[in-house]
Amino acid sequence: MKVDALVAEIGSTTTSVYAFDKLNGSPIFLGQGLSETTPEDVESGFRNALRDLEGKLGDKISARETHAASSAAGGLKMTVHGLVHDMTVKAAQEAALGAGANLKLITASLLSDFDIKRLKALKPNIIMIAGGVDYGEAKTALANSETISSLKLNTPVVYAGNSAVRDEVREIFRKHGQEEFLFVTENVYPKIDSLNVEPARKIIHSVFEKHITEAPGMEKIRNFVSEKIIPTPGAVMKAALLLHKTLGDLVCVDVGGATTDVFSVSEESEAYGPLLSAPEPFAKRTVEGDLGVFVNKDNLIALLGRDEIQRKMGFNAQELEKLLSGYEKIPSPKQIPLTELLAGAALDAAMRRHAGRIINLYGASGRTKAAEGKDLTAVKHFIATGGALTRLPNGKNIIENFLKRKHPGLLLPGENTKVLIDRHYVMAPLGVLADKYPEAVTKLILKSLEEL
Repeated sequence: MKVDALVAEIGSTTTSVYAFDKLNGSPIFLGQGLSETTPEDVESGFRNALRDLEGKLGDKISARETHAASSAAGGLKMTVHGLVHDMTVKAAQEAALGAGANLKLITASLLSDFDIKRLKALKPNIIMIAGGVDYGEAKTALANSETISSLKLNTPVVYAGNSAVRDEVREIFRKHGQEEFLFVTENVYPKIDSLNVEPARKIIHSVFEKHITEAPGMEKIRNFVSEKIIPTPGAVMKAALLLHKTLGDLVCVDVGGATTDVFSVSEESEAYGPLLSAPEPFAKRTVEGDLGVFVNKDNLIALLGRDEIQRKMGFNAQELEKLLSGYEKIPSPKQIPLTELLAGAALDAAMRRHAGRIINLYGASGRTKAAEGKDLTAVKHFIATGGALTRLPNGKNIIENFLKRKHPGLLLPGENTKVLIDRHYVMAPLGVLADKYPEAVTKLILKSLEEL
C-alpha cells in the first residue's frame, strides 16, 4: 500500500505511527499503529508501531513522505539566559516553550559560577541567549556569549538578543571555535512591551531537527524520515495555530502521564486587554512537569486530598490504598473513576497556572485594578488532545465541569466555551504536516473533533 505520508510520534513511553493519504485532495486518516517506546533503541519501538499499523490495515506500507515528532530522551532540553526576568527572559522563555522545549534552567543578568556549573551538568540540547532591546543594553548578552562560548560545549546556541551586537556575538563564538554551533535570529524583545517570538521558534525547530540524535537509535529514525522531525509540543502548537484560522480563539490541553501541557492561541479581550501590565504572546504554551496522572499521581492526590478522594469515590482508606497499590499506566475499569478525578485536578491546576489574573495596584491615587498574564476570557473553543482527556469516558464532562466553576480573579474561559475532543489523537502528527498541507490538516483535525 502506497500512502502520501507516514508520521511517527516518538514519546518517552509510547511510540505511534500514523498513515495519511490524499493530502492534496480529500484527505484520509488511514490508521494508527502503537508500541511501547524502547528506551535502549527508539528505532525498535518505531518498527513495532509500524508493524502494528500494517497489521491493522492488512498490508505492507510505503510512503511518499515520512515525518516525525519526538519527545523521547527527555524531549527538547533548553536553557534560557537573558537580562531582566520580566522582560527579555520572559520573551525568550515564551519562544522556547512555544517551540516545544522543556526549560531546565532560566537565568537573568550575568551568569554566575553556580549557573555555569548547572549549565554544564544539564547538557541541554539548545541554549538561548537573549537580552537588551534593539540598540539598548548590550553588555549582558555579550558577557554571557563570552562565557558560554568559552565553555566549548559544542551545543547549539540561539542568539535572540539585541540585534545591534549580532556581529560581535558572532566574533566571540568564532574566537572560541564555536561559530558552527551559533544560530542568530531576530530579537525576542526588540522594544519595550513588544514580543517577537515566532522567528526564534522557527530557528529552534530547525536546530532541533538538525541535532536530534540524543536518544539511542534516533539517528536511524533520522535516516528513515524524509522530511521534518520537530518536538511533539511544537507540533501541537502548529496545529493549534492553524485551527485558530477556522475556530478563532482557542485553548488546547494535553493531560498526560507525567506532564500537563496547555496551549492557548488567542487575542486579549476588550474588557481586560487595556488593563494588562505587560505583553503576552498570541500563542502561548505552558508545561507543568509536576502534573500527570501516572508518574506524578502522588502530586495530584496531595492536591485533592485523600479524604476528598475517598468521599467522591465512596471508598474508605483501605479501599483507596488497595486501588493505588495496583495503579496502572493504562487504567483498568476499577481505576478509571480515580484517574478521572486526577485528570480533573491536573486540568484545574494547569489552567490556573496558564491563565492571567486581576491584581490590585496601590499608588498616590489609591487602589486601581490591573491584569497580568494571559487573558483567556475571549476563548470560544476548548480542545482536549493526547493522554487522559481524550481517552477517559468522562473527559468532556471533566472539562465542562471545570468551565462551569467560578474562578474569581482569574482570566479563564467561561462556561459557554465549546468543548471539543481530538478523538483520533491526531493534533501532534498533523501539526508536523501543517506547514506543507494546511488545508488537508485542517480538514482532518476537524473530523477528529467530535462536535464538528
